Amino acid sequence: MRLSVIGTGYLGATHAACMASLGHDVVAIDTDAAKIDLLTRGTLPFFEPGLGELIAEQLATGRLRFTTDISAVADAQVHFICVGTPQKASAYSADLSQVWSAVDALAPYLTKPTLVVGKSTVPVGTAALMGSRLHQESPAGAAVHVAWNPEFLREGHAVSDTLNPDRLVVGVESDADEQLLRDVYADLLDRETPWISTDLATSELVKVSANAFLATKISFINAMSEVCEASGADVVTLSQALGMDPRIGHQFLRAGLGFGGGCLPKDIRAFMARAGELGVDQALTFLREVDEINLRRRTRTVDLARELVGGTFRGRQVGVWGAAFKPHSDDVRDSPALDVAAAMYTEGAEVIVHDPQAMANAAESFPHLQYAQSALAAARDVDVLLLLTEWPEYVEADPEMVAHVVRERNIIDARNVLRPSSWRSAGFVYRGLGRPNS
Repeated sequence: MRLSVIGTGYLGATHAACMASLGHDVVAIDTDAAKIDLLTRGTLPFFEPGLGELIAEQLATGRLRFTTDISAVADAQVHFICVGTPQKASAYSADLSQVWSAVDALAPYLTKPTLVVGKSTVPVGTAALMGSRLHQESPAGAAVHVAWNPEFLREGHAVSDTLNPDRLVVGVESDADEQLLRDVYADLLDRETPWISTDLATSELVKVSANAFLATKISFINAMSEVCEASGADVVTLSQALGMDPRIGHQFLRAGLGFGGGCLPKDIRAFMARAGELGVDQALTFLREVDEINLRRRTRTVDLARELVGGTFRGRQVGVWGAAFKPHSDDVRDSPALDVAAAMYTEGAEVIVHDPQAMANAAESFPHLQYAQSALAAARDVDVLLLLTEWPEYVEADPEMVAHVVRERNIIDARNVLRPSSWRSAGFVYRGLGRPNS
């Protein structure tokens, strides 16, 4: 089939490459000429394992191309909108300006019956508004149909999540539209991928509801972490015991610094804002506490570090392992690691950061911090070392080797991924969030 993809960020570039790998003829469009130039040369403008190789492979087949020319969508049978929906600068609600820009740019080229499919995470009701707008603005009018097909990809696992999804959800308004999407995903359905067909509103709610649930689960175990710190209990053991209950499970039940990135924080806030617009704000008031618990973990980490360096950061050198909001990504949007690093800097610390992939993005957003080219260099002569993003190289670091380069043997394991006994044996004062001090 001939497909177009509007937007070439994490979602759009991944979706375009993966659809081409399924045998479709795909054109991906973006207004950012520099980004399109990189992608056309097979170079990723961001870090995502395996995606660069897949794009280069599909470019070579001729089934994938990138352009800034929106008229290239004219022959496509299905159009996927994959643009960003960030939080508004001065409110909790989602900024849909990229969605409406994409719709307005696409509409003049919809001259025949076609299907426009949203994949972006949006407030419930957006799909219906999009349909009305396309009917008014496109030459084909009511022959343009809208569907919603929420994405569930994780940064760092985007390719595998797209090609091996745990479910495919589509919101459609007719059997014909559903069949068209079944044709798009025929290869995945042949592998018995679960398929859920529903209405537009339900499909829009699936993604934000999933993110709200995951954020709640993370903040729940972090709330238990606060109780553990007050009582001397161990949140890691508590989490293990809770996770063995099949009704609860282990995933997203690891206490630590909390969540960040470009999805969970802004999605739960936009969900609350939309509930208010619908007059059911009380249904989601618990998400405000979920958000506050998450942010408190950052403050608690700063407090622990200050305590270990004698009550003040002035004149102290601090090493930070991690800048990305999660491992296997270079994304620093709402990064808990950089939030903590910046807070310590503001209080007078000299902060040296290392990250395997995210230092360029971190330096652009936080130029006042210092950056080291290796994990050991970031630890050299520091008074306290903080592990803030659980990259494998930090988890596997040799405590004895680190002990030889630091000035004071203090470490904060804000992700609870290190073995406390190993670091204490190397002479470190070890602190984990929600863990006993000894």
